[in-house]
Amino acid sequence: MNILIIGAGSVGIGLAASVLSQNTNVSIYARGETAKAIKEHGIERTGLFTHYSFTKNEITVYERYSEIPKGNFDYVFITSKTTANDDISQKLNENRDILKDDAKIIIFQNGFGNDEPYLRYFNPKEVFSARVITGFTRPERHISEVTVYTEPILIGSLQGEDPKDLQQITDMITSSGINCELTDEVDKYLWAKMLYNCALNPLGAILNVHYGALTENEYTIEIMNSIIDEIFNVIKTCGYSTLWETPDEYKDLFYSKLVPDTHNHFSSTHQDIQRKIKTEIDSLNGKVIQLGDENNIDVSTNKIIYNLIKAIESTF
Repeated sequence: MNILIIGAGSVGIGLAASVLSQNTNVSIYARGETAKAIKEHGIERTGLFTHYSFTKNEITVYERYSEIPKGNFDYVFITSKTTANDDISQKLNENRDILKDDAKIIIFQNGFGNDEPYLRYFNPKEVFSARVITGFTRPERHISEVTVYTEPILIGSLQGEDPKDLQQITDMITSSGINCELTDEVDKYLWAKMLYNCALNPLGAILNVHYGALTENEYTIEIMNSIIDEIFNVIKTCGYSTLWETPDEYKDLFYSKLVPDTHNHFSSTHQDIQRKIKTEIDSLNGKVIQLGDENNIDVSTNKIIYNLIKAIESTF
């Protein structure tokens, strides 16, 4: 089996090490200093679960699509930031001869609707989405550290396709130490993650605080409650579903369990703002706003938060 991983951040390197440990052939598309680091040092997965280390001779790095051999890959893992999806989907389409005829694309990203850029070019039977709430960080460019684990990685289709052909992928990731399962309800779990990320990520980035601080202030609690209420309205009106019947049911879990378990965590949006790079806000609150506007739903709190992040980004 040959797997191409596009996006050599913490998730990409972590998954690369996971499937490499199961005797697959893994290639990473990377550029610049990250490509150089992997070519020199190989990759590692540290932290929770089994520690894996692979030499530079055990993984292939491509910096240009023109370098990639034709008809080579069974699977493509998309582990880049969502801001790159338009470009990646277009490049994959232009270079689709690097894929085998029955190749599958699996999107391991934050947000909702990240399959849409790929569906412009590829059949729904070829494009799948994953819910990842395992915490990965990248202490060095070639190292991924697993810092948090709460639930399995879940893989399924937002287009109603049967994910059974991906069983071998879930089995390999699970055998590497990180539980991974197939689901016919990946939309429910992605919306569950959206509720959490949209309420916490941008607000924590704007105020420069960790998650726990947001639940200790009556004003930020009011803002988060409004974001959650608006997202539930979007879910219901647009015909989606999630794991809770009402926003109050979700809030009970959010404040009693979900945030306390990640109290000291700073969001990826916060990290992006600190590094002065574009965030994934368009795939988070931006997606809520898109669906709200299309269906005449009040999403005004999400819009304020979105605009504040965009205002910060505009100074970069």
